[in-house]
Amino acid sequence: MSGWIDVSVAIRDGMVHWPDNPPIRVERMLDIEHGDAANVSKISLGVHTGTHVDAPVHFDDSALGVDSIPLDALCGPARIIAITDPREVTVRELEAAKVAHGERILLKTRNSPTAWLQKHFVEDAVHISTKAAQWLAAKRVRTIGIDYLSVGGFAANNGVDVHKALIGAGVWIIEGLDLTHVPAGACELMCLPIKIAGADGAPARAIVRML
Repeated sequence: MSGWIDVSVAIRDGMVHWPDNPPIRVERMLDIEHGDAANVSKISLGVHTGTHVDAPVHFDDSALGVDSIPLDALCGPARIIAITDPREVTVRELEAAKVAHGERILLKTRNSPTAWLQKHFVEDAVHISTKAAQWLAAKRVRTIGIDYLSVGGFAANNGVDVHKALIGAGVWIIEGLDLTHVPAGACELMCLPIKIAGADGAPARAIVRML
């Protein structure tokens, strides 16, 4: 496999979002078809829409905003790990994958593509268990990415604990990836969030190239 592969989700009107987050609206405000000189669209969405990056200030009011994230946290050598557990990312699978200090890790679960094909929010999407988050924090991985809207689980109600464990250890978080069309293995990652001053997160375009 060669070349860059887009692993981000397209933002579209009415797309699925975390239940208490703002809905997504994409509207055409000026339209050539209606006699306007140009097409101009308006978007309304939460910063944790689709493929996005969490900033530390998301769960720590005194921490960095998304505009202060170092670019090398989200760009560089990475590894896609296939997770077989249908419910959560466990310490057992991470240990088996020999996750190392400083790695950028993208977790490919059954969420890709299953969860993204659903019209409604998937409450039981595969997520990182609290123990696995603490294990990753202890390993001081550089970056962790997952293929649905949160590293923590909605039904498991462990989102706060997972985020705080990772953010507290300086781990950068990418959520909402779609890893359907990439295999497990080493890759090069480029993920650039929109530069929003002081924001707790931002939508991002993420691409990988297998090595």
